[in-house]
Amino acid sequence: MGKAVSLKNRVRSYFQAGAKQAPKVKAMLGRAVDLDFIVTDSEMEALILENNLIKEHRPKYNILLKDDKTYPYIKVTVQEEFPRVYLTRRVLKDRARYFGPFTNVGAVNETMRLLKKIFPLRTCKQRKLSPRDRPCLNYHIKRCLGPCCNLVERQTYRETVNEVVLFLEGRQEDLMKRLRQRMEEAAEKLEFEKAAELRDQLLAVEKIVERQKVVSTDLVDQDVIAMARGFDESCLTVFFIRGGKLIGREHYFLEGTDTLERGEIMTTFIQQFYNQTEFIPAEVLISEEIAKPELLRSWLSELRGSKVTIKAPKRGDKHKLVEMAAQNALLSLEQAKLQRQANREAVDGALAELMAALGLENPPHRMECYDISNIQGTETVSSMVVFEEGRPKKDQYRRFKIRWVEGPNDFASMHETLTRRFSRAKEEQDLLSRGELTPKQAKFTRLPDLIIIDGGKGQLSAARQAMLEQGFAHIATFGLAKEEELLFAPGRPDPIRLPRESKGLQMLQRLRDEAHRFAVTYHRKLRTKRNLKSLLDEIDGIGAVRRRELYKAYKNLESIKQASVEELAKIPGMNTKAAEAVYNYFRE
Repeated sequence: MGKAVSLKNRVRSYFQAGAKQAPKVKAMLGRAVDLDFIVTDSEMEALILENNLIKEHRPKYNILLKDDKTYPYIKVTVQEEFPRVYLTRRVLKDRARYFGPFTNVGAVNETMRLLKKIFPLRTCKQRKLSPRDRPCLNYHIKRCLGPCCNLVERQTYRETVNEVVLFLEGRQEDLMKRLRQRMEEAAEKLEFEKAAELRDQLLAVEKIVERQKVVSTDLVDQDVIAMARGFDESCLTVFFIRGGKLIGREHYFLEGTDTLERGEIMTTFIQQFYNQTEFIPAEVLISEEIAKPELLRSWLSELRGSKVTIKAPKRGDKHKLVEMAAQNALLSLEQAKLQRQANREAVDGALAELMAALGLENPPHRMECYDISNIQGTETVSSMVVFEEGRPKKDQYRRFKIRWVEGPNDFASMHETLTRRFSRAKEEQDLLSRGELTPKQAKFTRLPDLIIIDGGKGQLSAARQAMLEQGFAHIATFGLAKEEELLFAPGRPDPIRLPRESKGLQMLQRLRDEAHRFAVTYHRKLRTKRNLKSLLDEIDGIGAVRRRELYKAYKNLESIKQASVEELAKIPGMNTKAAEAVYNYFRE
């Protein structure tokens, strides 16, 4: 996706004879089958449209912020009557305020901890509060204002939310003024307990401000953006300066930048970064000269609602700020490269260690692990977890609901799981050979180099029997028993004991723990669903249809318990009488 003043010239540049095209462009042209375009009234509209389309469709051949969908954001649900503040990785068009993206999850968690300590907002998950007879524990430890019990006025709660927004925008000086003013007003009204709480909030914010470094005497809000380039990737560092103080920094990586000029990379980053961030400062300092800076200035000014300047300073204090950001970007790029290299060496070492210890012909590049989860034989499930090159491949995880086994029988459940896994593999291989299935549709054809069974000799024996029956006994299979962490091999009486510090053993433990987590999560989901249905079946007037609609509207039983009669009555298929029956049932 791209924009151009002259569409003809832009498209022609891709097809000129003898033109030197980047490998990425050649690959794109080799796969292109059609061209579509949208005409806008101005370059500004084209810029905005391009940003929105890239954000929505994430096209393969555009430069993209690396893994930006997994970056955490702090979300303030300002659209709700009593807003909440929590961490999220999904940005929705729901009128909430999002702050981020942040690349350091630890720093975000620390910020959330401070917010909960300083600002006593509710942490419950309900969008609409249901009335309660008494507040929860958070109210008693002064971590919530108790809106569910009408212990705080809406306006007072909203003031606290506004203070949180000021804090997240980096406007601590404004926040301190507001807190000091409110504290003095409370003291004048002889509301000394409230004044003391405000004083504690003020002191907490002041401590944070004291730790921030003064880097600008202009006392303005600035973002300083500088870049460093590596092979086919670039690191851009952003310094966030608010009121002349450096309040934080973030590092972002862009891939596929090898054939682009530095100014093009900077322009792309500015467009993508500010298209998904809430606060835009009055001044943006950058390390590279960019084409058409006036267009970006106009766009940012429109987003901010007031004038924004973009500068690439060549001397003076502002240039020193940009240089400092550039040094940080270079260090981050080098550290990322070294970390990837160290991770690669660690994985290669662990796989080589497993090959030697388990007597494999080659390193196990693809490993699968299976686990069983149930409680006294009810809702028995199993999980299949996949690691490739030492890393989880979550899109290839599979889960099975045990159908052929009754009662608590882990051995038979393991036999069923491996039977179904490898029978599906054979079926898909046949369909692929006949052209009735595409590789993308196949889910079980990729076979592992190593299989780990969570359990001892019994589970291992059941798994091997199933693999023998399906014709896959040639795949290396071992059982990993808990507690002593011993590896059992088929036909071998003595277990294999790897040292506790062994990287290979630690990789197998991560694989096994992930399989256990995945199985237990699925089991809990089925158990919760079963319990929810059994309770709803006891309510007069709630049949299969209404039960299903209640289950769609509310994720768990606790949410239904908290719902009001009015909320229940709005669910499709429900009426006031049925809603009252549900409401009263959980309050008897």
